[in-house]
Amino acid sequence: MNGTSEGPAPAADFDRSAVTDSDAELAPRAPCAGSPAYRSAFTAAPLAMAVVDTEGLVVSANDTLGTLLGTGPQALAGRPAADLVDLASDAGTWQAYREVLDGRRSRLRCTRRLKGADGRSLWAQVTVEPLAEAEGAPGLLLSVADISARRELQARLRHLQMHDPVTRLPNRALFFERLTAALEAESYEHGGTGRIGLCYLDLDGFKAVNDTLGHRVGDRLLAAVAERLTRCAEEAADSRSGTPLVARLGGDEFALLVEDSTGTDQLADLAESVLAALQAPFEVSDRRLSVTASVGVVERHTAGTTPTALMQAADTTLYWAKADGRARWTLFDPERNANRMTRQALAATLRPAIDRGEFALEYQPLVGMEDGRVRGVEALIRWNHPQFGVLAPNRFIALAEEDGSIVPLGRWILRTACRQARRWQLAHPDDPPIFVSVNVAVRQVWDSDLVADVAATLEETGLAPELLQLELTESAVMGSAGRPLQALKALSDMGVHIAIDDFGTGYSNLAYLSRLPVSVLKLDGAFVRGFQYDAGRDGGASDAGASDAGPSDSGPSDTGPADAGASDAGAAPGAGASAASPADEVIVEAMVQLAHRLGLTVTAECVETSDQATRLRRIGCDTGQGWLYSRPVAPDRISALLGSAAGPGAAGIQAGAGKP
Repeated sequence: MNGTSEGPAPAADFDRSAVTDSDAELAPRAPCAGSPAYRSAFTAAPLAMAVVDTEGLVVSANDTLGTLLGTGPQALAGRPAADLVDLASDAGTWQAYREVLDGRRSRLRCTRRLKGADGRSLWAQVTVEPLAEAEGAPGLLLSVADISARRELQARLRHLQMHDPVTRLPNRALFFERLTAALEAESYEHGGTGRIGLCYLDLDGFKAVNDTLGHRVGDRLLAAVAERLTRCAEEAADSRSGTPLVARLGGDEFALLVEDSTGTDQLADLAESVLAALQAPFEVSDRRLSVTASVGVVERHTAGTTPTALMQAADTTLYWAKADGRARWTLFDPERNANRMTRQALAATLRPAIDRGEFALEYQPLVGMEDGRVRGVEALIRWNHPQFGVLAPNRFIALAEEDGSIVPLGRWILRTACRQARRWQLAHPDDPPIFVSVNVAVRQVWDSDLVADVAATLEETGLAPELLQLELTESAVMGSAGRPLQALKALSDMGVHIAIDDFGTGYSNLAYLSRLPVSVLKLDGAFVRGFQYDAGRDGGASDAGASDAGPSDSGPSDTGPADAGASDAGAAPGAGASAASPADEVIVEAMVQLAHRLGLTVTAECVETSDQATRLRRIGCDTGQGWLYSRPVAPDRISALLGSAAGPGAAGIQAGAGKP
């Protein structure tokens, strides 16, 4: 074996310190080279050693070192020790070695991979330290220990540590090590595209395989999926970006990392190939199994990107792919992600906002179709958010229902609306009192004692029960059973009116309707907007809100986009005419007749033109609600409407306080 070296240990090795200067002052000096005991031990030692002078030349070497380097010990005398064990291959090691020779460092220890003339390679730990002076001739002891077996064991342990035992793919630890290295500035500043891509995939319905067939079958299926993903990566190998890294991150989650990606098209093609590869059934344990995957795709510049940010984006995009129907890939969309972040910000501040008093109510009149008088109002909540401005309920009610804050928020709406209705009653003693309609979410019925809340509120405010109307959506009421149905019946027995909101768009179970304690049907605005009318005849009335949802801008149970009407100025002239449908008027007339036969009153939502109001009046609709009469307004604007009457279409109301 000659002294040819394969260089220092790579950075990824377990023994990462190429040079060790340990305990310079405390390290004991090697024994004197001139003593007989030393010479005897030196010659017979199983450790390869050599005595080196202060110039770095070998003075003497033992047989073990000669055998290790493939030559006789006498042939090593006079040769530079640094050449024998490759101490000059990197600047740091060479500098440390020179400092030991000069007496400025007590010890050098480094790891080298040496290669002999026969081609055999070995890992060696090289140590250089001073000898005790002998007869005025200082020197150093060079020792070389063969650590190949230890390094091989370390490599095997590292492989086990960094690879998944089921699929034999790189695991999460190795994936993040590679990802972190790829995002370091040095990796893209000197060549490369400076971009990185990631396909983050999750198997759809894999849990069912584990639950029904057992984890052994599930593991075999994962291994088969890993094989196909590996083939996809190999087929997608690019001369610039190389072969994507395929890793199992845990469970049924896999990742394909593309370093030096060339753009979103490359990642999209890779995602498509993955989905195509998984389409064919898998033969696992004499079973034919089919599996699909959802894939989140992210591709971006490496500069300014962190592993955490990249994985968060990939995880979000994977969630979108699942939500969009599974068995597909979805590309990360910054705008969609911004909406998600806004939603999370709203959810985090919703409960504290109740305590801070950031919510307010506006009220939209419900007008008698025959005389144009205000019969009641619907309470509509707004959130005066310090960051996002005034928010309509479709921006936050769904969040409130998800986290349960709809219960305290609903209580606040109920108390505030009832208190305001009582104020109007006291302020206008000569006028018939108006009722207030409050939207109720189903979760309020399940998660709170709604009956007790209503009873306490009515007692506290002094409002008569018949002046309170609670609105629930059709889908919620029609599915009521057990506790919700008992609560509705108790409220009805108390004298509170129950209304079905947006009637005609949900289950429309007419047989069930007759058994519910309902007194009012609110027809969905889609039917009213479909009425045939002459847009030119109505002029400005048609412009007032032909595309606006009007009363659909409702309270806690409303989550639809129609709520935008609170701030929308309306559509272009005649915009509503395009949605005209002769069948809608026939359907509305039939529902009104049915409701009256059942003893129910009917409110039409989204009344926007006088022509619609005339037709609704003709077919017997009881009350109307919409921009024709008024937008949702502050409480003081309602006072101006009380006791007022107008001609057909209530044009006087529209021109008065109803206009913000």
